[in-house]
Amino acid sequence: MDKFALILVIIGAINWGLIALFSFDLVAAIFGGQLAIFSRLVYGLVGLAGLYCITLLFDERERID
Repeated sequence: MDKFALILVIIGAINWGLIALFSFDLVAAIFGGQLAIFSRLVYGLVGLAGLYCITLLFDERERID
């Protein structure tokens, strides 16, 4: 779950970077505009993943990957 959430957060970060640098929304371009249901689904999943990743800041467990 951690890796999936991190992947979604990275997708969101790349998309925001493209918006800032080039005024290009990659998610909207791929899924048919900002108001398309698939774009909204991706935006929602990225937002939820961001909220989930907040918990990783406070995770005390040691990882061996």
